[in-house]
Amino acid sequence: MTDDRTTLRRELRARRRNLPAAARIGGAEALAAQLLALPFAPPSGYVAGYWAMDGEIALHAWQLRLPRDCVYCLPVLHADQRLRFAPWRPGDPLAANRFGIPEPALAPESLLEPEQMSLIVLPLVGFDGRGHRLGMGGGWYDRSLAFRQRRPAPPWLVGAGFELQRVERLDAADWDVALDAVCTEAGTVDCRSALYV
Repeated sequence: MTDDRTTLRRELRARRRNLPAAARIGGAEALAAQLLALPFAPPSGYVAGYWAMDGEIALHAWQLRLPRDCVYCLPVLHADQRLRFAPWRPGDPLAANRFGIPEPALAPESLLEPEQMSLIVLPLVGFDGRGHRLGMGGGWYDRSLAFRQRRPAPPWLVGAGFELQRVERLDAADWDVALDAVCTEAGTVDCRSALYV
């Protein structure tokens, strides 16, 4: 692995894209079990996921198993360069954003602020055993969740990826928002204690 983040992103994105379909399907199922077993998994409230793109591990199995009092939300890009969130169920209308990622087709005034979420599951390109996250480089999640640098959960922040996206070490930048956990198909890194369970 390399320390250059651009090269590292390219290598890790190729790794996850090259996973066979059976590994993706099995990975999504196993990830759902890890997410549902989190000690802080909420029994109710707004929980946010993402629309899997570019080989990201899918969240559909988790979404379908959420407690009935949880409302699943997807991120929506906002003009202020921060994310908002919108409730979404399979079959609800979607529109592609400027990056081609599907978002719920709701009016801006209907969107929820990140602070209103109980739990946010974030996509990642890479992560390390301490739970540091390497994203796509646009800074959307870090800008949107910067308030978590000053205050504790909620929302709880959990990275989701395949185990093959783990690297030995990622150095955190000043603007990086710390995760509470990282879940993969193989286990969970509890970032509050840096334990792998």
